[in-house]
Amino acid sequence: MNDDVHLLKGIGLTLYEAQAYVTLTSLIQSTAVEVSEKSGIPRSKIYDVLKKLNEKDFIEIEDGRPLTYIVKSPVEVLSREKERINSELDDSITRLTNTYENGMSQVQAPIWRIYGVDKIINQETEIIKRAKTSVNMRIGFLFENEAESLIKAFKSNKKLNVKILASPTCYVNNREIDIIKMFKDEGINIQKADIPFVKVLISDSKEMMHTYTKFSEDKREVIPETAIGIWNKYEDVARNYDERFENQFKKINKKRVEKSNST
Repeated sequence: MNDDVHLLKGIGLTLYEAQAYVTLTSLIQSTAVEVSEKSGIPRSKIYDVLKKLNEKDFIEIEDGRPLTYIVKSPVEVLSREKERINSELDDSITRLTNTYENGMSQVQAPIWRIYGVDKIINQETEIIKRAKTSVNMRIGFLFENEAESLIKAFKSNKKLNVKILASPTCYVNNREIDIIKMFKDEGINIQKADIPFVKVLISDSKEMMHTYTKFSEDKREVIPETAIGIWNKYEDVARNYDERFENQFKKINKKRVEKSNST
């Protein structure tokens, strides 16, 4: 099947409607008989197919004997359909997210283990995008390309108050990663701290995620295949960790200010 026909079917046209529209984009304007011949659509079907395309605003019909069928620009038609689909997807995301979050709150033991770097990073970014007011993180290490994903998620949710405590550096693929610089260069509130080889993300004091991994003996380099994330939706636990984080962040920030004022 032609790729364009397949795409048009995906946005709601029938096979014959898609074939007729694709055919008309090369003919620009034509009679029903010619569209039938060029597209392979049976003559017994072509008039109804073209009528439906007109009703869906993909083509225009000019009176005459015979009728002339004029294609509308693909830019006009597909841009309109793209906006419609995006709007419908946004509405669906809102409805399904509400359903999902309501369902999550009913789970009796809301703790899940997540294996694999890609799945862990995806879960982190989902938590960030879902957050309403705050995200706090302790970063003792990063996976490859993780910082970029986190920064993108933070920027997509601009209402968030983000605070990070992090080790200065870590190693990924024999390359030293300057954790502090990567986030600070993006205007994210990050402070250097003595963080163990663990990562903790806390959202709105309601959910959190611990991530652990093994390290090489020489450089203490991340071994990605050993990574595991523990996603926790117990609010009491998340709130306790968040309070401890805030206290530590305030102390470190206070010391930094005092040191700056004394120099």
